[in-house]
Amino acid sequence: MSYQVLARKWRPRDFERMSGQRHVVRALVNALDTDRIHHAFLFTGTRGVGKTTLARILAKCLNCEQGVSSKPCGECSACLEIDGGRFVDLLEVDAASRSKVDETRELMDNVHVAPTRGRYKVYLIDEVHMFSEKSFNALLKTLEEPPPHVKFLLATTDPQKLPITVLSRCLKFNLKRLPAAEIAAYIENILVAESIPFEAPALTDLARSADGSMRDALSLLDQAIAHGGGKVAQDEVCTMLGMVDRSRIVDLIGALAAGDAPATMAVAAAIAEDAVDWREVLGEMVNTLHRVAVCQVLPRTKDEEFESDEAIDALAARLTPEDVQLFYEIALRGRRDLSLAPEPRLGFEMTVIRMLAFEPESVPTAAAPPRPAVARPSEPAMRSAVRSAVPSKASIEASSKKTVQPAPEAKVADAGGQAQSGDPVPPPSDRAPPAATLQPEQWRETVESLGLVALAQQLAIHSLLLDDNGKRVKLEVPSAKKALANESTLEVLAAALSDHLGRSVDVVVVLTEGGQEGPLKGIETPAESGAREEDSRRREAVRKLQEDPGVKLICDTFDARIRPEMIKLAD
Repeated sequence: MSYQVLARKWRPRDFERMSGQRHVVRALVNALDTDRIHHAFLFTGTRGVGKTTLARILAKCLNCEQGVSSKPCGECSACLEIDGGRFVDLLEVDAASRSKVDETRELMDNVHVAPTRGRYKVYLIDEVHMFSEKSFNALLKTLEEPPPHVKFLLATTDPQKLPITVLSRCLKFNLKRLPAAEIAAYIENILVAESIPFEAPALTDLARSADGSMRDALSLLDQAIAHGGGKVAQDEVCTMLGMVDRSRIVDLIGALAAGDAPATMAVAAAIAEDAVDWREVLGEMVNTLHRVAVCQVLPRTKDEEFESDEAIDALAARLTPEDVQLFYEIALRGRRDLSLAPEPRLGFEMTVIRMLAFEPESVPTAAAPPRPAVARPSEPAMRSAVRSAVPSKASIEASSKKTVQPAPEAKVADAGGQAQSGDPVPPPSDRAPPAATLQPEQWRETVESLGLVALAQQLAIHSLLLDDNGKRVKLEVPSAKKALANESTLEVLAAALSDHLGRSVDVVVVLTEGGQEGPLKGIETPAESGAREEDSRRREAVRKLQEDPGVKLICDTFDARIRPEMIKLAD
């Protein structure tokens, strides 16, 4: 006997064996049991969710020799012939191949002929949206007032293409995508009945890959059994589906959370060794980030489809909600644009580098004043794409290893022609006087006048001025912002300062771990002072709104409240 695929062998024969779609099953069972059966039913939904199966079961219920019932016997000749696709009064029509108006008219000409064997003549029209406009017109009159012995069962994956005149003549049932857990449970029962060994995680992978379609899940199950040589193993299923090990996705997101570019690229290289589908890798990243976001909102939520809850909990603790949302958005865009990359791997790597390169601006909360990462709140700050890279020209001064030579003293000739040192040289009448040295208190004012953008702006607003000796400007930068202090950024900042001061200066930075001490204690960076002033303005705006009579009336009338974080300040 020839092999019968699982999707056909295990097609449900009655309503009780249907997996999912309980809302549709309940309505049909009640209609059959109370003898309130409409003459036209429309089943809509994506592929493989049970549209045709429900239609055949309904046809069996209408024509069972034991009588119209929601529980056909399954043993009479009518039930057996419907199950075998041989029942003469069940006319299955594929609208995609019979879309011409002449064929539809021929079909409708036989509507008034009484059933040959059954109680009802049932027209099951699959993919009915493929009918032409003239075919729909030929169907309309009969669909509205068919003979009492005729029932129409229509199925479609695209109900938007059906004329409203057809929709108004049918009872419409929307079939939903099946949950992955329900699909996994169903195929597990099949494997147990077929005595096929399996691993539970493999069934979860198959169910998730089916994307809500039971037929797709059973087709994949057939393929997995053949691929695994008579068993369903997780490793074989992952290889067959081109899936990536989820633990590597967790490692990848962990490296991104740490801002560790070498570790991130190392994980990407390890993933590439498995010859995976990079679109699926990004899809798995999206799924994992979604689970992290849910864990942050509902910490007690556990997902039985994912075996490593501890890993998700750890990522939820390490990542800020803003980072999770940013990574999620970048992964979605990267997955969408992957086909535009010269090679899929290059597109994937650029996506993760983009995750390293950007960070979200801080969100104001009631617990702490806003500390924007940028001068303009709408503009994201840039991270260094490679966090471990060290500037090649010793631009970062982490200790006193770099010695700065003092400028030589100026020499002035006296009346006798002897050069003397120690006194300042008076400026010639045709030369501009040298600019005064910068002071720490003037740093914010200076930064605002430089007109910097991008990384150079971020470095300047997150630093403090330590010293200006005329040729070198020394800045203090938090270690968390060390990625900003790369060679090119320092060169841009030095050029801007040189133009502003009217003298050539170099810029060096000192990294610091904690708060300021000594003479800089109490001095804020431009970013900090800007955030403090913005917070003060916001508080003042909130106070004025709370005292405004009109606002008070609105709050009292509608039991409303003011959300300070939603107030936008005018520039």
